[in-house]
Amino acid sequence: MPVRRVYPVPSDIEIAQAAELIPILGIAKKLGLTEDDLDLHGKYKAKVHLDVLKGLKDKPNGKYIDVTAITPTPLGEGKSTTMVGLTQAMGSVLGKNVMCCIRQPSMGPTFNIKGGAAGGGYSQVVPMEDFNLHLTGDIHAISVAHNLVAAALDTRMYHESRQSDAALKGRGIDRRLDIDPDTITWNRVVDVCDRSLREIMVGFNDDKLKDGSPSPIFPRKTGVDITVSSELMAILALASGLRDLRERVGKVVIGLDKKGDPVNLEDLGVAGAVTVLLQEALMPNLMQTLEGQPAFVHAGPFANIAHGNSSIIADMIAVKVADYVVTESGFGADIGMEKFFDIKCRYSGLIPNAVVLVATVRALKMHGGGPKVSPGAPLDKAYTEENLELLEAGLGNLGAHIKNVLGFGIPVVVAVNSFRTDTEAEMEMVREYAIAQGAEDAVVTIHWANGGDGAAKLGEAVVAACDKPSDFKFLYPLDWSIKQKIEHISKTIYGADGVSYDPLAEEQIAIYERAGFGDLPICMAKTHLSLSHDPTLKGVPTGFTVPVREVRASVGAGFIYPLIGKMSTMPGLATYPAYMKIDLDLETGKIVGLS
Repeated sequence: MPVRRVYPVPSDIEIAQAAELIPILGIAKKLGLTEDDLDLHGKYKAKVHLDVLKGLKDKPNGKYIDVTAITPTPLGEGKSTTMVGLTQAMGSVLGKNVMCCIRQPSMGPTFNIKGGAAGGGYSQVVPMEDFNLHLTGDIHAISVAHNLVAAALDTRMYHESRQSDAALKGRGIDRRLDIDPDTITWNRVVDVCDRSLREIMVGFNDDKLKDGSPSPIFPRKTGVDITVSSELMAILALASGLRDLRERVGKVVIGLDKKGDPVNLEDLGVAGAVTVLLQEALMPNLMQTLEGQPAFVHAGPFANIAHGNSSIIADMIAVKVADYVVTESGFGADIGMEKFFDIKCRYSGLIPNAVVLVATVRALKMHGGGPKVSPGAPLDKAYTEENLELLEAGLGNLGAHIKNVLGFGIPVVVAVNSFRTDTEAEMEMVREYAIAQGAEDAVVTIHWANGGDGAAKLGEAVVAACDKPSDFKFLYPLDWSIKQKIEHISKTIYGADGVSYDPLAEEQIAIYERAGFGDLPICMAKTHLSLSHDPTLKGVPTGFTVPVREVRASVGAGFIYPLIGKMSTMPGLATYPAYMKIDLDLETGKIVGLS
């Protein structure tokens, strides 16, 4: 084991920095990859060439496992930690050829209240500083490519507003796009949480034409989003190769022309340049767990606005080089897992053999009516003392998620991620309930404190579940109308009575179906804190209607995303964000305070 466990458990960064890492060439060797298959980024991380798939095409796929969760508290329930702990258990304890595939986190949350996302305790992907910060620059590549599109868009409108058709043709522009500024959906991006940039005005110096009349284009209202909400990030996660990447980039719609027809990046003439900027970012990043199992860290699309899963290309390589591949989907099963199945699996063609559903006693108590849980605030004693009545009242949320997994026809194992204050009676209540609801097994895990050893029984249960027969089916066919798909997700997965549409949403649905986008899958953008659209409704809400206020199209990524309630694509910083604790030890050169 590359890291010696000590107790009490130190901070995540202290654990990570104490580990004796295996050089990345050694990790690659475990997968049958050589130095020629890699672009090295230092000693402990590398990018893997896409052409390795050619030599692996005839090799059978390994088992494929998705880790998801019940509806979480704002604290998170340890899903990433469970995924890494399970991978370590299957490799270190059970001796399986296993690897994990995980999203790269945005540095916005890393420097905000959430902190990093490399797992935690003795179940981490390392080096955790690289994982949570720049890594190999993929997010920066997305930022530059996205902002190049924004500049190209404004530039095209600028020149079209000032030049005749003949003058444009003389400069190589064959046709006027006549973009309607009021329909533009493409903001700029930065990988920082900054609420003051949510709405901005651009083009103040271009507010008049040569004759002194006001510009019809500038200044114009726009905004700045966080980089991981960019459609280009969703495309990076869903592309199956360079050709697919290029095609998807060209299809990205940035708005409508004055006739109401979509304008895409191919029309704008920027699709090729964007692809060039993203070609290296498409190669997955190879790292390792604390116990030396290979890990792909690649792509980080928002789990609310986008589909919230790591990349298809990483999974495609992983299932060829490992016998077991463990990945995770963002937030609870009602969001990330549903999108994993209905969006990611449609495009990848890969179908999981098992699902691991992470649950915690404290989250189930919250769903039973427990007090509010807030990041940074001490937990109420309802969560730190035994309360079987409160726990029992919240078990329905676990049952709803088990039902949803089984509805896709995939075996499910419940991982009860235990905390120090959970009692034996509480954990046994969760176990018994989960099995009664149809889970193949329900296992208490202590992988945060004990690494792979603490998830060994979970590993055994997952291996057994992978050998069970399955009958996978998508939730809906693509030839249903946009509204049919929205309503089926809302009623089947969330338990809603129905769906209401604002006039703007009605108008947008009509535009997208007229443009031929109606056969795309649906990526619901809703809160992760409730099965419903309302974050205050805990447990298993009933009697509610899902309000669709707006519908947008990520045509290049390949999905339609309805906005359910108010969704922010640019988070704000907390009063005491994580960056206030982060610094550099000038004596050792080590980063301190990163969590």
